[in-house]
Amino acid sequence: MPNIASLLKEEIARVARKEVRAETSSMKKAVSQYRSDIAALKRQVRELEQQSRKLRRVTSKVAAVSAEPTEKKLRFSAKGFAEARRRLDLSAAAVGLLIGATGQSVYKWEQGKARPRVKHLAKIAELRAMGKREATARLEALAG
Repeated sequence: MPNIASLLKEEIARVARKEVRAETSSMKKAVSQYRSDIAALKRQVRELEQQSRKLRRVTSKVAAVSAEPTEKKLRFSAKGFAEARRRLDLSAAAVGLLIGATGQSVYKWEQGKARPRVKHLAKIAELRAMGKREATARLEALAG
């Protein structure tokens, strides 16, 4: 014959399990919904990252294509620069004044010991296209 205490204990445990199950079922449903929402968000983030990578590739190609025709690449040759200075019959200091650099920099550029900065390359290109008269006129304008 079962003991009343053990029967009572079993019944209390059964009722407690039933109550806990009722309380946690809504929480389990919510957790399940949250997990599916998180998975959907992860998929969405992955798709957006892929679209972003594609757009970056396309925009970099477009930027490279559009920048090429408008931007003229300037080259520098120490020998050519020295020849242009001799052709114009100018001193290194005078050429430096026209370009916006020092005479010492001009000497170093001609000897190949240094390279002009990008800001000077455009002025050097202008210098190559100048004649003697134009160069002396610009020097006079800068001096006076």
